[in-house]
Amino acid sequence: MTRAPFASDPGQSRGRQFPLDAALARGPRSDYQRDRDRIIHSIAFRRLRYKTQVFIAPDGDHYRVRLTHSLEVAQIARVIARTLGLDEDLTEALALAHDIGHPPFGHAGEDALHAALHAHGGFDHNAHCLRTLMKLESPYCEHDGLNLTWEMLEGLAKHNGPVGEVNWALAEIDAAYPLELTTWPSLEAQVAAISDDIAYDNHDIDDGLYAGFLDLDELLAHPFVATHWGEVEKRYPGAPRERQLRELIRGQIGMMVNDVIAETRRRTQGMTSVADVRAAEHASAAFSPELAEAERGFKRFMYEKLYYHPEQLATAERARAVTAELFAAYSQEPAHMDESWFARLPEHEPARSRHIADFIAGMTDRFAISRHAQIYGRTPEGLRNV
Repeated sequence: MTRAPFASDPGQSRGRQFPLDAALARGPRSDYQRDRDRIIHSIAFRRLRYKTQVFIAPDGDHYRVRLTHSLEVAQIARVIARTLGLDEDLTEALALAHDIGHPPFGHAGEDALHAALHAHGGFDHNAHCLRTLMKLESPYCEHDGLNLTWEMLEGLAKHNGPVGEVNWALAEIDAAYPLELTTWPSLEAQVAAISDDIAYDNHDIDDGLYAGFLDLDELLAHPFVATHWGEVEKRYPGAPRERQLRELIRGQIGMMVNDVIAETRRRTQGMTSVADVRAAEHASAAFSPELAEAERGFKRFMYEKLYYHPEQLATAERARAVTAELFAAYSQEPAHMDESWFARLPEHEPARSRHIADFIAGMTDRFAISRHAQIYGRTPEGLRNV
């Protein structure tokens, strides 16, 4: 595939915060390939295996977690990037890393940490992703962090678009290594972001049905789904319902991918550089207006029927309590922390509380549950609803 003129070029990268010694380069890889490999080999990426996607600490092997979701996002993103002539390695790296900043228990854990850090600047999973990759995950002898390229860090910071309000964590990072937060990121970052939407819009259907939280008749009657479902029934009238549903999800993903490709091509007509993408007045990778409206309507349905399901809300409340109690325990008796974390605990605020939040945010669901039981002498109940 020919590289598009507005694609990110690893040969023109703005480099890394800490220059690499060419004599120590391992293998014939581009800068963006190195970024992807550094993400895949990181501890933070491995921990996604046991972090909440939709359901907290699921017992079933069939449910998605942050790791499997990230792999699915990367697969969708690579297809779009390849078709548009973008850099597939940068796109894949961004897709794989986009959820690394999530604490245990997903948004419930994030809400608890944000409340715990209220007096110290709060907590934001997107900013914590960069904090993790630039400060906390430090396998190298020469510097802190993974030392990713500027384009990789920029894409993670702005994958949802230009940043208006900058919290303390992102402000610290931007001060050390400016990421031009007020402009649009590369198309690779935008493709990774919209691929995230495509993945969870469809794969959460799968998990919601499997768990029994989504009503099949209500789902199939929704306008976003009904047309495609009719086509599946017509094409495969005698197939088992489970296979028909999987065909529905595959078809919807394909439809959304094709829509993004067509709309992005329309929006990038006349663009001749990455600078044109960053200077645009709106996103360059997007759904068509018609699909964007339909997708918003479907998201409202999913929030009402799945994400805000009474059992989900009750489980999330218990998870918030566990996270808050962990923070309280470590604040009152820091020796409960792992020895290496306790040894590095700052004496003064706000660094002290932020350090404790860093420790908790790195936990998986099951590790947080185990530590809570260890400290409080009881295993938290009701943290699994599937």
